Amino acid sequence: MRASFVAAVLAVVVPAVAAAQTCEPSKDSHEADMFAHFSVPLAFSVAQGPRVARPGTVTISVEGTYLPDISDETATPTVCRPGKGPENVNILFGFVRPRIAFALANGTYLEVSWVPPVTIKGVQPNLWGFALGRTVPISKSTLLTGRVHATIGSIEGPFTCGESSLDDPANADCFGGQESNDRYQPNIFGAEITFGWNWGGGKFRPYLGGGYNILHPRFQVDHTDQTGFRDRTKIEVNLSRWALMGGATWNLSPAFSVSGEVYSQPKDAVTGRVVLGYSIGKWAH
Repeated sequence: MRASFVAAVLAVVVPAVAAAQTCEPSKDSHEADMFAHFSVPLAFSVAQGPRVARPGTVTISVEGTYLPDISDETATPTVCRPGKGPENVNILFGFVRPRIAFALANGTYLEVSWVPPVTIKGVQPNLWGFALGRTVPISKSTLLTGRVHATIGSIEGPFTCGESSLDDPANADCFGGQESNDRYQPNIFGAEITFGWNWGGGKFRPYLGGGYNILHPRFQVDHTDQTGFRDRTKIEVNLSRWALMGGATWNLSPAFSVSGEVYSQPKDAVTGRVVLGYSIGKWAH
């Protein structure tokens, strides 16, 4: 009787322990490449031409960012779940990020963003962006901006096993199981420097810049297969990447502006952003 009890306990406990393992893939793995790829659109970049606002000025913006697709080869795990088919990562075409910036003294500004938990195609974000920057004139029409930024929070969705993979016998890990509800935390921390130019009295403001991003992505698998086994594998890897950016802002009026930016981590991907802004306050430069 006691042996049967111990066997029953082990049958429950041992799979649970195995399911909660932590996998730490190498920096040249497909898993690391996937995380770095998606850090490109999620990075809280400057996305607007430099300008110096008077203290108290508030700028409310809405950013639309393209989510570049990732190839099936890169989306196929090599370390944490070898032999599995491509992950279900190309779900959305893009995402929208609200932004609000507060002008402080001496060209310094604080910027905050929150992408609320609104579910689209099974994907639910809850992302925060923070940035602190300072813009200083270095000539009559040239401005220099230094900025540090962070993207934290999470995105939940069926990244491990999407609905279509549940009926695919070729995808043994997902076939016959439940749609997964995985959790991705991008954890992006970076610094950037941009040079901008005020043309036409500040109506057109192009800029170029570069930066360095520290990436500490964390991924939590949550999938139950056809046998009832619940996979709770954690995937952790630490990376760093150089970034390049360039774009321009066109002031339609003293209050309204539209901006476009091309942003890249050359080793990983390129994305594009469009930002519509409305400012309440006055500009010094």
